[in-house]
Amino acid sequence: MSLRRDWDETLQNLAGQLLAHRVSGGWWEGHLSSSALSTATAVSALALASPDAAVQPGLDWLAANQNADGGWGDTVLSKSNISTTLLCWCAFSLTGAASRYSAAVSRAEDWLRREAGGLDADRLAAAILRRYGNDRTFSVPILTVMAIAGKVAWRHIPQLPFELAALPHQLFGWLRLPVVSYALPALIAIGQVRHHHRPTWNPLMRLARRAVHPATSRLLHEVQPSSGGYLEATPLTSFVTISLASAGRQADPVVEEAVGFLTRSMRDDGSWPIDTNLATWVTTLSVNALAASAELSADLDREAIREWLLAQQYREEHPYTHAAPGGWAWTPLPGGVPDADDTPGALLALRHLGPIDARSRMAAGLGVEWLLGLQNSDGGIPTFCRGWGKLPFDRSGADLTAHAIAAWRAWLPDLDAGLKMRTSRALDRALAYLARTQQSGGAWAPLWFGNEHAPGDGNPVYGTARTLIALAGSASPLVPAAVNWMSAAQNADGGWGGAPVTPSSLEETALAVQALTAAGGPAAGIERGVRWIVDATDRGRRVQPSPIGLYFARLWYFETLYPLIFATGALIRAVK
Repeated sequence: MSLRRDWDETLQNLAGQLLAHRVSGGWWEGHLSSSALSTATAVSALALASPDAAVQPGLDWLAANQNADGGWGDTVLSKSNISTTLLCWCAFSLTGAASRYSAAVSRAEDWLRREAGGLDADRLAAAILRRYGNDRTFSVPILTVMAIAGKVAWRHIPQLPFELAALPHQLFGWLRLPVVSYALPALIAIGQVRHHHRPTWNPLMRLARRAVHPATSRLLHEVQPSSGGYLEATPLTSFVTISLASAGRQADPVVEEAVGFLTRSMRDDGSWPIDTNLATWVTTLSVNALAASAELSADLDREAIREWLLAQQYREEHPYTHAAPGGWAWTPLPGGVPDADDTPGALLALRHLGPIDARSRMAAGLGVEWLLGLQNSDGGIPTFCRGWGKLPFDRSGADLTAHAIAAWRAWLPDLDAGLKMRTSRALDRALAYLARTQQSGGAWAPLWFGNEHAPGDGNPVYGTARTLIALAGSASPLVPAAVNWMSAAQNADGGWGGAPVTPSSLEETALAVQALTAAGGPAAGIERGVRWIVDATDRGRRVQPSPIGLYFARLWYFETLYPLIFATGALIRAVK
């Protein structure tokens, strides 16, 4: 009885905190961690593009949040990494403040010498290229900032083929671009600035790039949202701004709009988050977590949330990715882009919110159709665009595919005959994809979440948990091996990290508990996991987030609502 009382008390405290985080409209907005990487790129962009901009608060924040070893991690809870440390080091130079912050700069240089073997350009450039491999999405922007700061020569910067952006977007999937789909603004701006500072020796290519420069510049403006922030993301917007300003284009409308976005999004302490907010995502996660408890979900203003979610569905082709109507983004803000994690989340939330009326059926039909159109030839689901390539986040992912499976199954009874038949076929193909991608031990690797302590920064606990939750109740032959793997990955303290023998976190432990509960896993392991949550949160009174989010190309963040949402959802199901 004592354990049950502990579970109940912990659940009531966690759910109470989660419900208390709602905004006045009834939904959730959340709070993303401040980011050293975002702050470094933002102050660099403002210093280059707007000399009158106040950048000292950002520099003060960077100096105050330098890790004890002299480097910087992406968040205040992250271990130092070479990407963020290099960008912070460059920020002090680009703002002309290196001498004022000499102690922080000196400590950063000591860390870089230890990590890269020296401060010479060849070593630093090689370290960045080695970190990201063939994916240029993040390595080339970092190297570009370093070149503008005078840390490496322009010859170290690979030339991104910005001229290809002038071609019809329908061809992008065939071009095998060296950056992921949603980094198109960086492809254009960074390709242009590299060409500006170090044009190719080939006279025909030089003429071709000069000829398409106006067209690609127009495209850069056309895909910029009204907020000025590409994807509402500080780093992407900053990289574009830094590049154009370095080419002498401070008066370009793109730069002016981007400066406005960066200025408005600076926090009171001088820092910037990785993105403005994940309001749609954390709202659907919260609704779906609470839905399993009639008592805890009774306090939800279901109609207000439902109306809000319905209003977030895209009903026109998206100008950025040319995505068809029907999807949802992670945020209601203008920089959002429909994707294959938020769309299933919204579909599931609409199912839970009710009523299942004509409006909900129409929205669900569009959402289901949107996911069907995204399904790759391998049966899996990518993030934004079908068929862009095999780079991270453009290829199919087990976590995204599992989420789509759950949404398709939830709405299958309410679809018209034709759409139901197509969805059934898509389900078979998606399950076949999961069967092919399940690792020999039973785990799945996700795309959108990682763990800094796990091998290769992966997070098989997250990927396996999300897939198990989606497969629950299906009698799938994939489940037993996944349950066995998840049970074996449990740490001696009762919790789970991102992989076996990694530090336990609230996010991953909660997802593992929910997955094992949904899949009928061993009661003893579930009980130990719940006990870990009870103890780690002091019966739900204290919640500590972890850097679990892997944005793109190893760009970490944490969200204060994740541990509350995941732990509440896990305990609701474990108590039941």
